[in-house]
Amino acid sequence: MTTTNIAILGCGYVGTALARYWQKQADLTITATTTTPEKIANLEAITDRALLLKGNNAEGLKTLLQGQEIVVVSVGTRGKASYEETYLKTAQTLVSLLPQFPSLKQIIYTGSYAIYGDRKGQWVDETSPPSPANPNGEILVQTEQTLLNLATNHCKVCTLRLGGIYGEGRELAKIYAPAAGTTRPGTGEEASNWIHLDDIVGAIEFVRQHQLQEIYNLVDDSHLTTGELLKKVLHKSNLAPVTWDSSQPSRRPYNAKVSNKKIKTAGYQFIRPKIVF
Repeated sequence: MTTTNIAILGCGYVGTALARYWQKQADLTITATTTTPEKIANLEAITDRALLLKGNNAEGLKTLLQGQEIVVVSVGTRGKASYEETYLKTAQTLVSLLPQFPSLKQIIYTGSYAIYGDRKGQWVDETSPPSPANPNGEILVQTEQTLLNLATNHCKVCTLRLGGIYGEGRELAKIYAPAAGTTRPGTGEEASNWIHLDDIVGAIEFVRQHQLQEIYNLVDDSHLTTGELLKKVLHKSNLAPVTWDSSQPSRRPYNAKVSNKKIKTAGYQFIRPKIVF
């Protein structure tokens, strides 16, 4: 049986779930990385190899990339690591090394819808130009473009712009419980965009199987306002509602309704098309 070698660069919440999913497929050999020594043992239990590695470490990345056919870039900031160090430097290091690894056929990057910025609640899709609201958003745009520039006839590159992530262990009730009974600035009319962990894993597998390229938004169909979402989540959890203070401007740096039409047109069927409360 022919096997496919896959590296997951960054095994946090998403990467670990992906590793568990792929562990069940006998034709895949999975290598996972983490920057947290304490996670190595757990990753070794669900992958073929686990490495302690930062994405901007060129020598470590060489070790990771040896013989790989697919790389999933699912890095995230933690501790004192900056966005530039975590995202952009990782992408730039990959760029510098790619010519040395002709076996690499596909790169899948989990980005963020936050790069659309504040569109006053209007719809955006993959053709909408990025409008990041802060320096971190600018770095995410640069990271995306750096990776997309790696695409060749030999190596396909796909970016998934994820909505807010929730799922097992990161339930909406847990995320929003601290907001119960508080007063928040604004009116709560900003758009929210969410995606369940099951669909992140499902979409990455879909991208792998169908060799998708370029950019795809990955958000579900709910598109509730922040106010609607908080009301439903807190009510479901029997927690005190939020009060909105319209005399103060909202502090949210992004406000756009993100279309998922492109990935649906490509054939992806959502596992959880609506928010699960």
